[in-house]
Amino acid sequence: MSKRDRISAEEVEAILQARRKNKDKTVDKWLEVLQLRAEGKNRAEISNKTGFSKQYVTELASEYRKRGLEEFAKKQYKGNRRNLSVSEEQAFLEPYKQQAIQGQLVEVGAMRKAYEAKVGHTIGGSQIYRVLHRHGWRKVMPRSKHPNKAGDEAIEASKKLTQPSGTRWQILPTGSFD
Repeated sequence: MSKRDRISAEEVEAILQARRKNKDKTVDKWLEVLQLRAEGKNRAEISNKTGFSKQYVTELASEYRKRGLEEFAKKQYKGNRRNLSVSEEQAFLEPYKQQAIQGQLVEVGAMRKAYEAKVGHTIGGSQIYRVLHRHGWRKVMPRSKHPNKAGDEAIEASKKLTQPSGTRWQILPTGSFD
């Protein structure tokens, strides 16, 4: 192990304390990598024990050196998972909710453009649908006709077969009932 990768006894004790206090499995695996590194294990041994690749073991040790234990033990997500908070999303959806309650059609395309204007950048194709799903909305489209509706010719033919009102149909047997 190189001199810069050596972990002091105080740092080892801090890593063990952090592992005892930690409740996140992912962060615990990261701390286990540091603990094994402090014990003098090489990348291949650590990789076999933890299931991480050798390159990732090196990256974790480097991150620990750069950020320190406190920042390293935090689970950091990269990228913006949500542009608006839940309460901001509710406030954004309120006018559209009022339109829907009044029976008006609410188009997602217009809603998406307004959302992009609010956050100041374009969004992915399904992001607006995830926002709507998070707030209990569902996609309902009115249909112009029933999918199993008979054709116009069949409807006209059935009109000719209907009996005029006031007449009775008489059913006659076609065969003998011996």
